[in-house]
Amino acid sequence: MPDTTSDTASAPITDIAFLQGVKVVDFTQFEAGPSCTESLAWLGAEVVKIENPNRGDPGRRLKPGLPDDDPYYFHIFNANKKSITVNLKSPEGLAVVKDLIRAADVVIENFAPGAIERLGLSYDVAKEINPGIIYAQVKGFGEGSPFEKNLAFDMIAQACGGTFSVTGDPDGPPTRPGISLGDTGTGMVMAITILGALYKKQQTGEGHRLQVAMQDAMLHYMRIPFSTQGKTGKIAERGGAKVPGIGNAPMGLYPCAPGGPNDYVYIMTSRANPDHWDKLLTLIGRKDLIGDARYLTPADRVENEPAVDALIAEWTRGLTKYDAMAAVGEAGIPAGAVLDTGELQNDVSFEHRGIMQTMIHPAHRPFKMPAWPVRVDGRVSRVTASPVLGEHTDQVLSDWLGLNAAAVEALKTGGAVS
Repeated sequence: MPDTTSDTASAPITDIAFLQGVKVVDFTQFEAGPSCTESLAWLGAEVVKIENPNRGDPGRRLKPGLPDDDPYYFHIFNANKKSITVNLKSPEGLAVVKDLIRAADVVIENFAPGAIERLGLSYDVAKEINPGIIYAQVKGFGEGSPFEKNLAFDMIAQACGGTFSVTGDPDGPPTRPGISLGDTGTGMVMAITILGALYKKQQTGEGHRLQVAMQDAMLHYMRIPFSTQGKTGKIAERGGAKVPGIGNAPMGLYPCAPGGPNDYVYIMTSRANPDHWDKLLTLIGRKDLIGDARYLTPADRVENEPAVDALIAEWTRGLTKYDAMAAVGEAGIPAGAVLDTGELQNDVSFEHRGIMQTMIHPAHRPFKMPAWPVRVDGRVSRVTASPVLGEHTDQVLSDWLGLNAAAVEALKTGGAVS
């Protein structure tokens, strides 16, 4: 592993204020919606989670009568937010939420189909309260879909959105990708759309209803497979470490020392740069094969791909993945070591750049987590703690609604908030 104890100065960390003054009423839970609202919070919006007084967002994974021993899933998707606990089945609690909507710029929910309407907080209701509201909804399947009423989680969206079908080995079954594209990917699409709606609202004062289905969002991430189908006229196939539809070699994962489960390096020469192959042969000590008719063109190398892969693997097995990546990269050829979560978390260069930050939480031990990856004028957005359930109830009711301490206490006594 390379030395990651960089002496370079750490990137400045700041509170990004692009969305300062934007108020978001957040009814989302688990991951798809919270990913969206967390991105808005990182950009400076005041995001207030409306949570059930008993257990809050199910993503908290709270256990009745027991301390929370698994807060990390919640931390990851709810940094930089505030929490208010409201009993939505209480008339007084519902009235509080409607007052918050009146003061808000954005409302977002990802409840099961029909749930927000049954609570009396449909788009029509919100629009009547606040004509300029941006009302965003995340569902599993879209309106008009034969599965419109179905529930969905990340893996359901990915299965129905195509990503399973193009993931895995060519001779193996469909495979779930290792990341949550269905949830976080959908959240990012909605966040971008909310930003567009906020920009338009500044010009016109108009609100909008925004709707995205997780299945539909997955098609956005399937554009390369669709382009492959367009070219070949056949369904996109699974390619394992290869990229179906790209006739090129070498391209793939090659084993490295000492042979652990993630000791691999990905190497890919470019069809657009024929020098890559000759440079790679020189690097691995096989200059004797430069000009060999078996490997002269990309088509020749694809035809002899097993032999090409064997040549590269023979060389990479003698190196660590870091050394192989460094050597191939220095030769001007794209290469990337396969890095696991431990290696990524322990690489202090991410901390120096602010890409990983440590959340200091009032109730849980410090937790290092990925931050917002976009720098703004050389600075990165600060990670602040995910909220304790109901932590900001008093503050939000005071700041947003102008309620004094006696009024807040009366709402607590009546069971509207806690």
